[in-house]
Amino acid sequence: MTVVRRTRKGGFTLVEILIVVIILGILAAIVIPQFTSASQDARKNSLTSQLQTLRSQIELYKLQHLDNLPSELIKSSGANWTQFTMKTNDQGTTGTTPASSYPFGPYLQADPKNPLNGGSTVGVVNADVTAGQAYTGAHGFVINSVNGKIWGTSAKTVTAGAGFIYDEATPSASTNDN
Repeated sequence: MTVVRRTRKGGFTLVEILIVVIILGILAAIVIPQFTSASQDARKNSLTSQLQTLRSQIELYKLQHLDNLPSELIKSSGANWTQFTMKTNDQGTTGTTPASSYPFGPYLQADPKNPLNGGSTVGVVNADVTAGQAYTGAHGFVINSVNGKIWGTSAKTVTAGAGFIYDEATPSASTNDN
């Protein structure tokens, strides 16, 4: 008589594979939202750091330009970063030659870009704004033309072309999030 031996091949059953896939899906559902939150937190921290840099560069500009604010940055229409990205003289005029005539700056390598909303334009106001308040204008930054204080804007919008002033003191504020 011949004995037939059956050998079992060492593989996984369909049920075992499905259980592993389900467990991996549950773990992914738990972990992925934490990464999404981490990237938003990183953008908020980046904006806070960028605002600190801008504030120090505005103060340096004032120090080197007879306590004057950069006229191109605080003009009511078409405010821009030209006086920060180019060399200037003590009157704030931009130029390159001769180098001895333009000894100051540049203060920034390029126009700053708000990491929350991608804006680099500047809205100009003539009074301080409050963190979290609604702001009409689709700008990355808002500057007070009287004292040179600068704020970032959040990505959250009220209506088209209107958003909020970023609240640095409370990054988790509802007006900061989209």
